[in-house]
Amino acid sequence: MNTSIASSVRRSAAWLQRARTFVPASDAAVLLSPPLLLPRLLKFAISRSTGHKERPQADDVRARDPEFIALVMDFFRELGGRWFRPAFSGVGNVPAAGPALLVGNHNGGLVPIDSYFTGLAIWDHFKGRRSMYSLAHDFIFEDPLLRTYALKLGMLRAGTDSARHAFEQGHAVLVYPGSDLDTFRPFSQRAKVVLGGRKGFISLALSQRVPIVPVVSAGSHDQFVVLTRGDSIAHAFHMHDWARTEVFPLVLSLPWGLTSGFLPYLPLPAQISISFGEPIRWPELGPDDAKNPEVLERCYREVESRMQRMLDDLQKGRRFLLGRHLN
Repeated sequence: MNTSIASSVRRSAAWLQRARTFVPASDAAVLLSPPLLLPRLLKFAISRSTGHKERPQADDVRARDPEFIALVMDFFRELGGRWFRPAFSGVGNVPAAGPALLVGNHNGGLVPIDSYFTGLAIWDHFKGRRSMYSLAHDFIFEDPLLRTYALKLGMLRAGTDSARHAFEQGHAVLVYPGSDLDTFRPFSQRAKVVLGGRKGFISLALSQRVPIVPVVSAGSHDQFVVLTRGDSIAHAFHMHDWARTEVFPLVLSLPWGLTSGFLPYLPLPAQISISFGEPIRWPELGPDDAKNPEVLERCYREVESRMQRMLDDLQKGRRFLLGRHLN
């Protein structure tokens, strides 16, 4: 057997052995099976449609497990790295200490691979010493199994309080303001940043006096093909009320073919490039400006235009799936 192949096999075997200590086989069977995950999503939707209001605790920053994160990072570095060939630039723009709000463009639907590679870039750059948290959808936290592993990974329920708790401990927080509008934008708009006019992240940054670090990725929206975002369908069925989404996307993906975007899928091997921009600060502004509509609009436009320029640069010379590497 070729030496490099033998070495890869040994590393994979060692990784699987470590994984078994963190994830029991019964949990892995659910986490890796889209048909078993779908009923959990439906349960969430039904509970919301019937007026269920319980919101389990989902913003405990102490639940983050560095050893479990190291396991996941090793997976994306070794196996994910070969499939997606990630290229990073500007990671040094992330402040080495203190609170910071990382603001990204969202891609990939229910398989947001670029989120994990963003975490990997920061993990490797700071050698695991910089804690990063990410804000995620309610659905993840209302399912006991998913909540357990999400909290271990440093995910927090999307909301101001969650971010504030992380900032108070001096941590970085990753947020995707465009959320469903961005991650399910049509394939033809994959080179566009869609923040959806949502300015809560600006208000958060001003009220907490934290810098915004733009994080822009290209390539991860090639993992599947979004045919339509389905805004009108979602509106007709009042999906925001019972599923916390404004879209009902139709996509082409492996292995399902034509299906709803709300089903996990096998991502195509798209090369992913991620760029971290210089921090954006407004020293002349503070908490008193966090509710000023004119200030919020001006700051929002500044961040959005910066991110679009970054994405334009990443898109130059890209080819579907093949992408390009940054110098």
